[in-house]
Amino acid sequence: MPESVPRAAALPLAAGILAHIGPAATWLPVVRRHLSPRLAGVGHPRHVALTFDDGPDPVSTPRFLDALDGLGVRATFFVLGDAVVRHPGVVRETARRGHEVAVHGWSHDRPWLPAPAGDVRALRRAVEAVQDVTGVAPRWYRPPYGILTSGRWAAARAAGLRPVLWTAWGRDWTATATPASVGATVQADLGGGGTVLLHDTDRTAAPGSWRATLGALPDLVADWRAAGLTVGPLADHGTADVHATAPRVPGRAGAVRRRALERRSGHG
Repeated sequence: MPESVPRAAALPLAAGILAHIGPAATWLPVVRRHLSPRLAGVGHPRHVALTFDDGPDPVSTPRFLDALDGLGVRATFFVLGDAVVRHPGVVRETARRGHEVAVHGWSHDRPWLPAPAGDVRALRRAVEAVQDVTGVAPRWYRPPYGILTSGRWAAARAAGLRPVLWTAWGRDWTATATPASVGATVQADLGGGGTVLLHDTDRTAAPGSWRATLGALPDLVADWRAAGLTVGPLADHGTADVHATAPRVPGRAGAVRRRALERRSGHG
């Protein structure tokens, strides 16, 4: 039948797109934790890896650097290459203060269609931008939105990067985010050995949303330390051990979480 020709032609295309986008199912927390704990950022059970995405931002990132200095904490900053070349001084200062600089991509795009050559070029360009500014080759790669396609898996390997996502986030990009809601959302999913995703900029978020994240940091760090956890960058996070017992964050964090979630009334 005439319609069988386009249908037959469409099958290989559909299969190719499925093969490309299929690995992005690792965006789902349950998939990451059970199938690939290393990709989820599971590390030493007495350590929390603190990470920030989407910078550098000349307005907000310096505020985070100052806050982290005050808390005595170092973190990993996943930066976008197009922002690195616009604000190299911010990235240089981030590294100078002892933080780890990693790659978030060249731009904050969604890779729905395969573009293998373009993915490799973009990641290599971002790696070069970071290395030119910091003098250190980045180790980690976290794709925008956590969408890790097969093409970006391959591109990360070609660029010498190790992909890592997260085990807990703060939903700190929303217009309704508050320090309490960010803290409660993080703690709801976090135990020792977890990797926390936050944002040091509102580049892809509600204007000013980074202020909620900044305000959440002191209580988050205090709660982690009270639970006997060390806070630091991915470089100090260690190898995943899914059999180790990871402590939950108890006490005040649980009460804060309940109050914040009640106020949110189911807001996502």
